[in-house]
Amino acid sequence: QVHLVESGGGLVQPGGSLRLSCAASGSIRSINAMGWFRQAPGKPRELVATITDGGSAVYADSVKGRFTISRDNAKNTVYLQMNSLKPEETAVYYCNAVMVDLYYDRRQYWGQGTQVTVSS
Repeated sequence: QVHLVESGGGLVQPGGSLRLSCAASGSIRSINAMGWFRQAPGKPRELVATITDGGSAVYADSVKGRFTISRDNAKNTVYLQMNSLKPEETAVYYCNAVMVDLYYDRRQYWGQGTQVTVSS
C-alpha cells in the first residue's frame, strides 16, 4: 500500500499565502515526479506544478512567479508555497506522485485533496 496525505489547506485572504505539504508513505521503492493539481467547482482538474526527483520544476503559466514547488526526498514530501493568492484560485488541491512500490509496480497516485479558499 502506498499513500499520499496532504495538509496545509484553509481559508486565506486575497493576496495572502499558504503552504501545502504532501507526504508519501507505505511500500515505496522510489518516487519519480511529484506535483500539485487543483480543481475548482464545475471545472476540470488542472496542473499547478510538478517537480522531478532531480528537482526540475514546471509551473502553470497562471502561477509562475507566485507559487514555488519543492520536495524533500529524504522525507518523501512535496511542498507548494503559494503567495499572492487570488479568489479564483479557490479549489481543492490534489497531490500527485508517480511511485514505484516494492514489487516494482510503477503507478500514479493521488492524495485525497485539501481545500484552499481565497476570500475576504
